[in-house]
Amino acid sequence: MGINFHNKKNQRTYTTRNADQSWIEAINNLVPIEDISRALDIGCGGGIYSKALSDMGVTSVTGVDFSKAILEGAQENCKEYRNISFQFGNAFDTGLASSNFQLLLERALIHHIKDLEACFKEAYRVVKDDGFYIVQDRTPEDCLLAGNENHIRGYFFELFPRLVEKETNRRYHSQLVIETLKAAGFRDIEEVKLWEVRKVYDTKEQLLSDLKERTGRSILHELDDKELQKLIDHIDVSLATTDIIVEKDRWTIWKAVK
Repeated sequence: MGINFHNKKNQRTYTTRNADQSWIEAINNLVPIEDISRALDIGCGGGIYSKALSDMGVTSVTGVDFSKAILEGAQENCKEYRNISFQFGNAFDTGLASSNFQLLLERALIHHIKDLEACFKEAYRVVKDDGFYIVQDRTPEDCLLAGNENHIRGYFFELFPRLVEKETNRRYHSQLVIETLKAAGFRDIEEVKLWEVRKVYDTKEQLLSDLKERTGRSILHELDDKELQKLIDHIDVSLATTDIIVEKDRWTIWKAVK
């Protein structure tokens, strides 16, 4: 069935957490954030990473998303941030001026996109010369790591093998990403792996409740309610711990320079 990003009931599904320090450190290691005054966050969702860029010192942040419902949630989430603005648009046509941003972030976006070439072409257009382009997503290899008390996502595919094909079909291999970045005109491409802390749960029950709401996990919208409950029961049994659960996801980050 998939998630409907345009449904108002989902407008806050990507607003319920903050960017983790592990992500902040990774970005600081990749780009001179202290020199960035204008940043663009395409596929901004609920504004979680727009807020993070602002908190890291970026003077002006613009978030773009193709869902008006999601943007409403982002505006509410970032209402205390006067230096963050939002605009309706998409990765192929942002509606923004050319060569206007020193940093462009596209996090968890490209697996929703069929035309990677067009996406990167628009990215090249809006980034300033010598500006930075950060693409963060999961490769098929990132997705299919085994489940454990940190990598909760691994259990999804362990229990429902049909999700493996769904997940891997929408993910790009790193080499294709790199080749397409080069074809778009980007240079000095660097790839890093990141185990990003997604969320810390004080109890297992908090995690199970989060799963039940499908919060921030579009792949769980492929399951009906009975299947979702089966997954929750499976994870409940698989996780013997009663201690704090630190959920992490494995990501690939590509940095490119215009």
